Amino acid sequence: MSIAASLTNALSGLNAASRSAQTVSSNLANALVPGYAPREMQLSAAAITGGVRIEGESRAVDRALLADRRLADAAAGEAGARSAALERLAELIGASDDPASIAGRVAAFEAQLVSATARPDSTVRLEAAVTAARGLTAALRDASAGVQQVRQDADAAIARDVEALNDGLARVAQLNREIAALSSRPGAANALMDQRQEAIDAISQIVPLRALPRDRDMLALVTTGGQMLLDGRAWQVEFDAAGAVGAGSGAALSGLSVNGRPVTTGADGRMGGGSLAAAFAVRDDLGPQAQARLDGVARDLIARFEATEADPTRTAGAAGLFTDAGAALDTAQETGLAGRIAVNGLADPSAGGGAWRLRDGLGAAAPGPAGDAAGLDRLIDALNAPRIPASGGLGPEARDMSGLAVGLAAFASADLAAADVERGFARARLEELTARELAQGVDSDQELQKLMLIERAYAANARVVETADQMIRRLMEI
Repeated sequence: MSIAASLTNALSGLNAASRSAQTVSSNLANALVPGYAPREMQLSAAAITGGVRIEGESRAVDRALLADRRLADAAAGEAGARSAALERLAELIGASDDPASIAGRVAAFEAQLVSATARPDSTVRLEAAVTAARGLTAALRDASAGVQQVRQDADAAIARDVEALNDGLARVAQLNREIAALSSRPGAANALMDQRQEAIDAISQIVPLRALPRDRDMLALVTTGGQMLLDGRAWQVEFDAAGAVGAGSGAALSGLSVNGRPVTTGADGRMGGGSLAAAFAVRDDLGPQAQARLDGVARDLIARFEATEADPTRTAGAAGLFTDAGAALDTAQETGLAGRIAVNGLADPSAGGGAWRLRDGLGAAAPGPAGDAAGLDRLIDALNAPRIPASGGLGPEARDMSGLAVGLAAFASADLAAADVERGFARARLEELTARELAQGVDSDQELQKLMLIERAYAANARVVETADQMIRRLMEI
């Protein structure tokens, strides 16, 4: 080998060592940067000129692990949103042992009726029973309003997710174009690829995504349900937020569309999974289910006191002690009933009525014997009579009013417990995959070891250059 060739080889080695040191320093500097993938210098032997050739700088990414972690992101986002909504719904209904819950209000009303039977002549006790009845109806109305607020919040969450998704897709499309422009220069677009990975990660919680490779290092994005969201250009996800959400406004609420074509967000839908699908489930499934249960309880309560056995004085077709906004029960208008239930004004002193009607009946023309508790006993019997709920999916068992209210709380608690289990599993899976992904990130100890080897290689190549220089000088002196 000639001295010139030796010098050329050594200079290429110095250049490779210098670039490798730069790569190591970049890895160490970006060790804590989200989305940063460790760089690896790609070197090969120069077949013709000799020495070493720098092929470029590559990103060390486990694409399979990255894809699984993104799917875990979406699953955790969906489970978390469902669990949070069910927790709010359970709080609205309240625990069965909470005096402020619906079950607690039923127990308080029954206790006041029992107290009134001991002194049916006591106006104070009769009015206390009416107050307890108003507390029960207020609890049902408040829970109903709370359910609609949960649905309204879910509708707003959909709008936020859609906006974030469209912004993220536009960002990825822009980065795709910038990366493609640099694709002819190996390693030149690595920093942009890091930014693209971070942008995709940011929207992976909203919908479960798969990244498909395209020419010139570009990526296409498709949901696990098969909905294309980006391929060269970003597709537009569309949704119209509602101004207000009511118990009967389900059909009027906006669905989701992509480029003008409606798509579904259910488990088998093209946009299923992620926090976006969870928000739709809360608005269109979980919220209406909770409302239907409340309406079923309200219907049962009204029907109990419209029975002839509860009040023989009531005119046929007239409202009982509990009403649908002052009217008798109409089973065809049950949706939202829990939000309209009220105490009959005939028995409510605050509405101009008389509490004595609890004792003597709503249809009584005048107060009866003050010591007769038979009417109050009939009201208590109406509360305690076993009845099979006619609606609301509250189960086939015959229950008294207290048992029905406790069952309502049990349904909410069971739904929340199941959602918490799912959320725990999703979180554990995400944490495990994230830990595995981080383990493949920048290892500072390993990078420092590489730096020591690079230092030795640099010193060795520098020694060759120095030796070649000495040999040339020696030749010049001859």
